Amino acid sequence: MRFLLRAISLLALIMAVITGVQDAIKSVASSQIVITSLGSAWYTISPETLTQSQTLIQGHLHPYLWDPVMQWILLQPAWAVFLAIALFFYLIAWRRPKPAGRFSV
Repeated sequence: MRFLLRAISLLALIMAVITGVQDAIKSVASSQIVITSLGSAWYTISPETLTQSQTLIQGHLHPYLWDPVMQWILLQPAWAVFLAIALFFYLIAWRRPKPAGRFSV
């Protein structure tokens, strides 16, 4: 289980780096700061899955979960959301090191 959580964390970290580099390249090319939100990046890649997730959350979970919560998440920078996901899964998979004992070097 720990391996799966760390793999998810690694994939989210890779996505955070990719989206951060993409924003940096766009910023240098346009000579102004460009920050891509998660919602616009998701809509660019696959608008169908974005609308499907909206209907799934509003229909099956709760309508108020989409409007204040998911819309706020979709407005955040994509690299920050992926970085937070990576940190979350890494902290879940983290195991506290065992003390070495009395006679350890």
